[in-house]
Order: sequence, then structure tokens, then C-alpha cells
Amino acid sequence: MQRRVRTRAIAVVSALGLTGVLGGCGVGGGSSEVTLRLVAADYGTGKADSSEKYWAGLAERYESEHPDVKIDVSVYSWNDVDRKVKEMVDAGDPPDMAQIGAYADYAAKDMLYKAGDLLSIPVQADFVSQLSTAGEVNSVQYGMPFASSTRVLFYNKELFDKAGITPPRTWDELAADAEALKAEGVKYPYALPLGPEEAQAETMQWLLSGGGGYTDITGIYSVDSAPNVETFAWLKDELVGKGLTGPVAPGKLDRADAFEAFAAGDVGMLNGHPSMMEMAKKKGVEFGMVPTPGAEGESEATLGVADWMMAFNKNGNRDQVGDFLDFVYSEENVLEFSREYNLLPVTNSASRAMAASDRDKELKPFLDQLPTSELYPVGNTSWAAVNAAVKKQIGKAVAPGGSPAGVLGGLQATATRAENAE
Repeated sequence: MQRRVRTRAIAVVSALGLTGVLGGCGVGGGSSEVTLRLVAADYGTGKADSSEKYWAGLAERYESEHPDVKIDVSVYSWNDVDRKVKEMVDAGDPPDMAQIGAYADYAAKDMLYKAGDLLSIPVQADFVSQLSTAGEVNSVQYGMPFASSTRVLFYNKELFDKAGITPPRTWDELAADAEALKAEGVKYPYALPLGPEEAQAETMQWLLSGGGGYTDITGIYSVDSAPNVETFAWLKDELVGKGLTGPVAPGKLDRADAFEAFAAGDVGMLNGHPSMMEMAKKKGVEFGMVPTPGAEGESEATLGVADWMMAFNKNGNRDQVGDFLDFVYSEENVLEFSREYNLLPVTNSASRAMAASDRDKELKPFLDQLPTSELYPVGNTSWAAVNAAVKKQIGKAVAPGGSPAGVLGGLQATATRAENAE
């Protein structure tokens, strides 16, 4: 359901970060007043913490100093926001800005402003480097990171103490811990969510821990590389095949269900992002967090995820949008949003402030991993097709009778076709 935030008159538009797009605006009847439309995703879990409250407060502060600009914000759930923006674009009426999950398709169609044409130099230079790079198409930044997160391995301290085990650093240690947890009757020794909700995340986390990834160092898809096949063969043989991933087949287990099971005390270990902390705390689950185990030791890389802000060029208003986005990406505003939703700042200044603050100490394990995190290949317009195929197919790689090499080979073929179609 749409949530709409109306703000008062505002002067100019600055930089919106992380996951949003600002909506188009118009000037009526010779008036100098400009209305900027922004479509944004909802990071809240209900009305009490809906993102529309964040945007309403931010817009009010901005408008109080810019009486000739109005900010009109529409907030949608993640189930709807990308579709809503696409419908607006298809109808020839894009918003000025959008804060959503992907930008590359719109950039490839020359619908977006370059970040450098909007933001002041200090603001653009303040983005965390790998997030800024991930926002580029052909070495030009169009996507502005708005929110980010990384992954760590969560474990249930009570279950670990009962089993007499310590947190794993390697795959073999993880499998041994899972065996011990299973022997104690733990329902999900290791929760492996490869269901369609967010299989691409769990998949990439494991590929990285095995020294692989969706692409090689040149950015070319390498889904069926030898390291990737070895990783999924290990998962199939050493975890799934030995009954260490719980009663629900990994291909049918969604991330949200795995998180809920952890919060209910039924999971020994899983890969999780910062929101898992609040879920576990609310249910009284005592948890620990360690870096993701790798094949031979602690994984050298972890999954980084970013949501994106973009600005459509059809309606003009470049100066106003740029000014507003500069405001959005101020250290104060980036910190406020990150703290409200347990996310990582996308700017260096806010990251430094968070790292130095005692109030943010629980986010430090995630923040420490951000500089070495790797993101999805979101700059490739082909990623949408590959992402959809991974969600649909990857669970079959670890199913009984499944072939890791065959499934990954099929995904590689999908990636090659998608690339050639560009």
C-alpha cells in the first residue's frame, strides 16, 4: 500500500543516498516554486518506524531553509517500490528521484543524471569507494548508494554452550559444529536459505568464502567456475547431504523464515545482516557474531549489499535535485537513517562517526567488513536476469540428485545470453 508524505515548500534538492529515487516535479503558471517528487522504499516494519517518518522530518528541515522548493515523497514497500517506479517511467512520468534496488536499466537508457552533474564534489567524494564504484556504468557513476549492509555469521550462544563448541573459522569447523548441534537436537544446525526470496545473497556469500563469485576480476560472469562448483559440491555433500541444514529443503527456505527461526531459538548458525540483531534481542536470544568462515580460514571477502538513489533527467530541475541530495547525504542525515534502520552508512564521514561512537558498537562487526565487501554486479543491466535465475534455480544444486556443476552451468548460460542481449 502506498504511503504518502507531503512536505512544505522547499528550496532546492540535494543528494539522496542509498536506496531511493526522487520524483519528477513541475513548475506551474510562471511560479518560481519547484516541486520535486521522490519515490522511496520503506525500511520499517510497521507504521511506527515507517520510512515515511524519516522522509517527512528530513523534508521539513530542508524546506524550512528553502521556501521555493517542495518535496513530495511517496513511500512504498519493497514488494512494490521497483514496480511503481517502472510504471511511472513506462507512463512517461518518472519521478525526479527514486530510492530503489537497481539503477542500471535506467542508466543504460540515458534516463538518469550523472552523479557528478548533481552532487557537489565533497559529497560525491565522500561515498565509500566500493559503493561508489558499484554505482557506475561504463566508469560513470549514475547510482548513488543510499544504504548498505554486510553479512556475518550469527550463532546461538546458548545452543553452542550446550553442545560444548566454539564459533567456526573454517568450513570444516562449521560442519563439525553443525554435527554437534544436530546431536543436541537443534532443529536447524545451519540454516541455508536458498529459497526464492533472497537466494542470491546466501549464494554469493558462500561463493566468496570459497574464493569465487558471480564474476571474475575483470567483471565477466564466471558462475560455473571451478571454485564455485567446488563450493556447492561441498555444501551438498557436507551440510545438506548429512542433514545439517534443517527440515526444510534449502531451495524452499526463505531468508525471512530462517531469520524468524533463529529468533525463535531453533537455529544454531546462519549468515545474517544487522536487522537480525534486533529480531534476536526482541525474542531474548543471546547471540554472537563472527566473520564468515572460509574454505581454509576466515573468508577474505564478504557480501556487501547497497540500495540506490537515482535522479531522472526528464523533468529537469537538476540544480534543485542536486542541492537536495547534498542535504540528504550530509553526515548528520546519513547517520540518522543508518541508526534508525540498523544499516551501514554509505559515506566515509558517517562511517568514521559510527566507528567512533559507543552507541553504534553492535554495528562495528559489519562496519569493519564494509571496506573488503563485494557487491552484486549491479552495474550490469544483465544482472536482473541472472539474479532472477539464481533465485529460481540455485536450490536445485544442493538437492538430492542435484548437480552443482549442471545447475551452475545453466546459470552461466543464462548470464551469457543476458550479456549478449545487451
